[in-house]
Amino acid sequence: MTLRMTLFAVISSLPVFLISIAAIWGGWWVLAAFFYQTALAALLDELVALTLSEDPDREFPAADPLSVFLAVAHFWILAICIAALSGDTGLTLWEKIPLFLASGLFLGQVSNSNAHELIHRGARPLHRLGKWVYITLLFGHHTSAHPLVHHIHVATDQDPNSARKGESYYRFAKRAWIGSFVAGYRAETVRLARIKRRKWHHPYILYLSGAGLMMALAYLGHGIPGLISLFLLAGFAQSQLLISDYVQHYGLRRTILANGKPEPVSDGHSWNARHWFTSSLMLNAPRHSDHHAHPARPYPQLRLTSEMPQLPRSLPVMATLALWPKHWKRVMDPLVQLQQDAQIRQRPAGHDIVD
Repeated sequence: MTLRMTLFAVISSLPVFLISIAAIWGGWWVLAAFFYQTALAALLDELVALTLSEDPDREFPAADPLSVFLAVAHFWILAICIAALSGDTGLTLWEKIPLFLASGLFLGQVSNSNAHELIHRGARPLHRLGKWVYITLLFGHHTSAHPLVHHIHVATDQDPNSARKGESYYRFAKRAWIGSFVAGYRAETVRLARIKRRKWHHPYILYLSGAGLMMALAYLGHGIPGLISLFLLAGFAQSQLLISDYVQHYGLRRTILANGKPEPVSDGHSWNARHWFTSSLMLNAPRHSDHHAHPARPYPQLRLTSEMPQLPRSLPVMATLALWPKHWKRVMDPLVQLQQDAQIRQRPAGHDIVD
């Protein structure tokens, strides 16, 4: 294993150990766990030189073992943190707050990125593992909505998870959650009818019953505090998934051709972040254009092209900025306009479009 591969695995796995110790022992460990995923990550993004491999076969070949480890660790982190936040490990309120933030960031950034990796894998056991990560976060429908809706309709008005220019994150989040749930259900219903499967094979039955199982386990194990902890952690994680979608597709749109269909997805339809540390922490999820071009490729790569839009800061920093819509629009709307102008300049002569 090369040094770069080792660093990649260590960076994405270290929060598991920090959060585990923090949940059991509390003290300064809760601050260390929180600091690792916030201030330290932002600092190292700026200080560490970028090392962008152009060879996907050499960069991170140990994809499956790392993803399996992180998925199994997800179930442990969720369980131990629900116990700790419920008061079972004796933490004080001032220890629970940074623990909640640290574990919520792990679930929303690392676990979400890893589950996203797994549901795109061809092997059925890996796909199921990613699906159950989402189910435990009460977000199982994303397993269907992401590949069947988002990847097909990305950067169009038919995709609930593609934010429009001028739309605030808060308005987007509500529309995206409800819209992806409904669109995913419809897409799965059509798919089942096409392959002639019975209604009880509908994956939404598993998503909803699995969510019910998680709530029952949280309540039986830790009472009302356990149920509240599950809702808070799952909600925090879901909000981070939604804000990642918001940032990575904000304002970008595919041209509608004269035949009524959108142009093919290109590098210009996703915002990317080159920042080394948070890319490693989030399993290269911020390298988003490559993911839409090659959804099944483990851990997206960043091959720079002239049409690939870049975020001015790392994905977590831009996600934080998105919480303040006025400042977000001031930074991003001019960049969206530049990208739209570039697309017009690159459009082939005689390219028929719908106004």
